[in-house]
Amino acid sequence: MNDFSLTIHGGAGALLPSDGYAESLRRIVDSGARLLASGGSALDAVSHCVALLEDDPLYNAGRGAVLDAEGEVRLDASIMDGRNLAAGAVAGVRGVKNPVLLARAVMERTPHVLLIGTGAENFGRAQGALFERPEYFLTERRVRELAAIKRRGADDAGTPMGTVGAVARDRWGDLAAATSTGGLAGQLGGRVGDSPIIGAGAVADNASCAVSCTGAGEHFIKTSLARMAAFNIEFRNMQALDAARETLRYLVDRIGGVGGFILVDRHGRCAQAHSTPGMLFAKIENGEIVVRMKSE
Repeated sequence: MNDFSLTIHGGAGALLPSDGYAESLRRIVDSGARLLASGGSALDAVSHCVALLEDDPLYNAGRGAVLDAEGEVRLDASIMDGRNLAAGAVAGVRGVKNPVLLARAVMERTPHVLLIGTGAENFGRAQGALFERPEYFLTERRVRELAAIKRRGADDAGTPMGTVGAVARDRWGDLAAATSTGGLAGQLGGRVGDSPIIGAGAVADNASCAVSCTGAGEHFIKTSLARMAAFNIEFRNMQALDAARETLRYLVDRIGGVGGFILVDRHGRCAQAHSTPGMLFAKIENGEIVVRMKSE
């Protein structure tokens, strides 16, 4: 059995078992596992995996991000270190190739947690972050998606799916989490969901667990869902799977929440839960890669 744990996700929603998702998830989780096996930290593993997910146009993050109502790609991301509760996040950034790496720079090189918009972009340029031209992010699939939403009506935002994330526990028992997204297709310009909000879209604390969420961001913000999962483990002494199920039950029962999340606890036990028809995730379990379109 490995002495580290890693789970990644590619979003929750009305997902189809096609388009190379399984191959992509398997490749990326294997890359992250090799990093951990060679002595890499949980923080390095989650930033590495999420950056690879951002580079893959299959997902609603980075290169494959959805378009908002103005036809723009605006990206959000967060990262958290369970050792000391250090955290960094960016929201509404344009042109940033890997928002998760910019979020990590915010965490490591500023006294702040969250930078937004132009300020975050300027900080990224000063730090040498990689930027791409608008056409890099403008995929044919997302252009068609926005056109379909506009035909149905301006208030009909796209089905939540494709947000990416990773959680890990390394050989030293340290935890980390990261989440990245383009938001909801057709969302109002300036809308920000849960992904860059620590405690809602991501959390990591060595005293409990690491969590990365995906779904309708407003639901996760209202319930502080990532932090609730951590609370259930730390203060209610729940096992990982029980905590995941109880946290999802609260999300659904309280506000009819739509989405899902992945979790690894301080002992390295992994769990996931979702209220959507499907959820894309992959994990290392007993030394083997497991890829699923939905939870067991």
